[in-house]
Amino acid sequence: MKNKKPFLIVAMILLFSAVSTSLLKEEEWEVNAELLKEEVRSIEPSAKIVNLTDLTPFQWDTVYSFDPYTSKENIYETVGYKWGSIHETVNEGMNQLVFMNGEKVVCYLYGYPENIGYSISFTGERGAGDPSVSVLHASYDQPFQIEKKNHVIYLKNN
Repeated sequence: MKNKKPFLIVAMILLFSAVSTSLLKEEEWEVNAELLKEEVRSIEPSAKIVNLTDLTPFQWDTVYSFDPYTSKENIYETVGYKWGSIHETVNEGMNQLVFMNGEKVVCYLYGYPENIGYSISFTGERGAGDPSVSVLHASYDQPFQIEKKNHVIYLKNN
């Protein structure tokens, strides 16, 4: 019995470590959202225009911008699968963007610009049969105007 005690203790420690690590591990889309926030905040103060593809520190090919009050089900249907825990916007002034690379969500932005420090808005093509979503493809590489107001950075392509 004495020989089994150290083994059980080591096994429990390893199991606890594995479970803790998997619970604390951030998803790729969460990490990329933080990286994008850092990139936006580091825009030169004198800059007036930026290309979104130059600003994003991750690979993407399509970004969807969802109108306020778009349902979760509609978002999941548009991107093709359910991932993480997303929220429905509850106000007109909120961001709700999903960056995709192929068929995978690589960045998800949600919230008030005042809370996250920036906003990205664009008028892209409308989703196929869905007027509540705008679509922008990385290959378009359109310039975004930079506007700074009250410590918030607004990137606009409207």
